[in-house]
Amino acid sequence: MSQNNKNSTIKPLPATQAEMQSLGWDRPDIILITGDAYVDHPSFGVALIGRYLQKQRYRVAILAQPDWRTADSFRIFGPPRLFWGITSGCIDSRLNNYASMGHRRTEDVYSPGGRLGLRPDRPLLVYSARAREAFKHIPIILGGLEASLRR
Repeated sequence: MSQNNKNSTIKPLPATQAEMQSLGWDRPDIILITGDAYVDHPSFGVALIGRYLQKQRYRVAILAQPDWRTADSFRIFGPPRLFWGITSGCIDSRLNNYASMGHRRTEDVYSPGGRLGLRPDRPLLVYSARAREAFKHIPIILGGLEASLRR
């Protein structure tokens, strides 16, 4: 279907193993991990990058707000063929999790229902460690606001 057709339907990038298997994939080329909920809209960087990679004919899966306490949630798609792409999300995690006086925020506006605790502090470090724990030899590419702030 043409993307210019107003009646066309563009499916979201797969975010579960079932969605990936419905596309006939055994595993994705690239897994993009984000600290935000997956919203398939160009104002969310992971969706924009995912769609660009998809247009280049890569098989891209999204791992949104994975359980960072265990590597099991990083294994749901199997190992990516090429690399992990990791971002903390739309906003720096410290700013997202804490108010100006260091108090914990009462909600996470980038999580379903504003629920807290779905993203760790410094998610790039945590997600990278879990991805490496899940599949040791797969390259990791960091991106996004927090990656540019933590040099």
